[in-house]
Amino acid sequence: MFVSGLLASVAINFTLCTIFFILYSVLRKQPGNYKVYAPRMLAEGRAHRPRRFHLDRLLPTAGWLKNAWQPSENDLLAYSGLDAVVFMRIIIFSFKVFCIAGFIGIFILIPVNCSGNQLHDMDYVNIANNTLEVFSISNVNNGSDRLWYHLGAVYFVTLIVCYLLYAEYKNIASKRIAYFFSSEPQPHQFTILVSNIPVSKGSSVRSSVENFFTEYHPDTYLSSVVVHRKSKVWTVSNAVKNLYKKIINLRRVHNQQQYMRVDHQEKMPDVEVNVRIDKSREEVRAAFVSFNSRYGAAIALHMLQANNPTQWLTEQAPEPQDVYWPFFSSTFMGRWISKLIVIVSCVLVTILFLIPVFIVQGLTNLAQLETYFPALKNILTMSIVSQVITGYVPNLILQVSLKIVPPIMKVISSQQGYTCVSEIERSACHKVIWFTVFNVFFANVLSASAFSLVFIILEIKEIPSKLAVSVPAQASFFIAYVVTLGWTSTSSELFRVIPFIGSLLCKPFSRNSDHDFTVPSFPYHQDIPKILFFGLLGFTYFFLAPLIIPFLLGYFALAYIIYRNQLLNVYAPKYESAGKFWPVVHDSTIFSLVLMQSIAFGIFTLKKLPHATSVTLPLPVLTLLFNEYCRKRFLPIFTAYSTEALRKKDREDQSHPAMPQFLNQVSAAYHNPALVPMSYSASYDSLHKPLIPTAEVRG
Repeated sequence: MFVSGLLASVAINFTLCTIFFILYSVLRKQPGNYKVYAPRMLAEGRAHRPRRFHLDRLLPTAGWLKNAWQPSENDLLAYSGLDAVVFMRIIIFSFKVFCIAGFIGIFILIPVNCSGNQLHDMDYVNIANNTLEVFSISNVNNGSDRLWYHLGAVYFVTLIVCYLLYAEYKNIASKRIAYFFSSEPQPHQFTILVSNIPVSKGSSVRSSVENFFTEYHPDTYLSSVVVHRKSKVWTVSNAVKNLYKKIINLRRVHNQQQYMRVDHQEKMPDVEVNVRIDKSREEVRAAFVSFNSRYGAAIALHMLQANNPTQWLTEQAPEPQDVYWPFFSSTFMGRWISKLIVIVSCVLVTILFLIPVFIVQGLTNLAQLETYFPALKNILTMSIVSQVITGYVPNLILQVSLKIVPPIMKVISSQQGYTCVSEIERSACHKVIWFTVFNVFFANVLSASAFSLVFIILEIKEIPSKLAVSVPAQASFFIAYVVTLGWTSTSSELFRVIPFIGSLLCKPFSRNSDHDFTVPSFPYHQDIPKILFFGLLGFTYFFLAPLIIPFLLGYFALAYIIYRNQLLNVYAPKYESAGKFWPVVHDSTIFSLVLMQSIAFGIFTLKKLPHATSVTLPLPVLTLLFNEYCRKRFLPIFTAYSTEALRKKDREDQSHPAMPQFLNQVSAAYHNPALVPMSYSASYDSLHKPLIPTAEVRG
């Protein structure tokens, strides 16, 4: 790609970003758009519709920038939880790293690269017609001592990143412990999930659980709730609740009180009676078992419960609102088969996505396009057309294709047998990260000269040398990728294109109500992989083609202010994992460092600088040793709380006046929400008791 193509891409995307900002600053002030741009504020009663029209509602303003910038990290922690803070720390960490790397790349490495003449002398008068490779390491002469600047930069940035990674890991680990101590008693802290419960003939799951834990955990066992399989109960209960919501909306709109009384008071209780009759056939050999202390729950969690290790399996119970109930509808064999299906599904999605990758690579190579489509030769030779096709269209196609990947990976992850939504999202986050690394980075780099290639077969020994040749050649493509997938995509998150269009389409068919909408949760599995992949591009290209760094810094600056705004106004937390996404960030960053060092090894070999190649060898070894130390030092804090923390928190709660009442009600939090009746009318008091009385509390 020529400089002119990159400038065309930057111009198009900068214009789109500006349009999104202007439209957002106007549309957010319109009362009819509060559900789109401030659903959380509306749900919490912090957004009030103005009674009078004001002219400033039609003028773009930047007041929202100040509102998003002002809240401190502690304010964000109190308002959106530790997961939101960790997400913002990812952006801050990346910005710090690439400020340092950018200074080295822009002021040291680019002048070194431009001073070489390996490719050709730069035409400063007609700079737009230069290829971007003249700014990269490819332009440095083979065997030149100037390559030692690049080696020094790789060493320096590795040390800086490891230092900042350690500091962030330590900081977030301490925040996780502090968050635990500052939290009120939560049901999941006192509860474990027990599965593969053996049931003797003539007994029930509930009695087996009661007998087992009464005998082997007599001092700490509190209560249990047996899980029931999703079947008719789930379907009928949800149908009843959906019907009830529709009736409520009808009464609100049309004031049909008589209709409400007849239909709901006569028909709905009959449906619930049928649900109660069906309940006896729906037990699953799993139960939520609660204890009278956090320490008691931890003892039961981490000890082998039976001589047969396949029975009485235990895991930490998720938060009640985080439970993924459909999981319990799968049998043991069904879950085993589903894991195989997940592997096959991921492979198929990865292979299918190679199709848009090859299309993208074909568009970046005009010579190939002219060969395959000779009729378009006259059009493709036009300057503006070639600039748009090579600089903007390929990344637009890639952006549209990538939009569907996170939802697909979340659906695939939901079939792996996870018991909570947060685990599903973390699993999907892993899948999206590695999918993006393979399909966007490796597939684009290694298939750059093979438009019709379907399968790429590599020998491990040749990977560093092939990357050394291919990665610098794709610098211009990935710079345009950062601008399109970074700048424009993040700005469209602010504008919320799809929810806004959906709101416009639904307005003619629904009345304006502040009650019939859902506050969305933050899509961590979608946005964390995007940030981490941009980090990988930054690490890879900061010493190869440093020109990418300013565009990355622009993305991180945009992401910081936009995501703060969205966390404060749009998204409400649906669960709290207390920072468990950070180990994913740490591992991904370590991989990016090792990849950078492997490419450096190949580059110095290719550039015939053997001493630099030898000096590069210890870097990946030291990086992996550092990673192993961090795993030993910090990762256990993210998997379980220490005896010290649990005992201290339990002692603090002993004097809490509400603790006895909390313990009496802790098991009720894990009733399947589909099996808990709604209070349709005050005249039906019998409907307030659970459909399935599965909890027994010991006094």
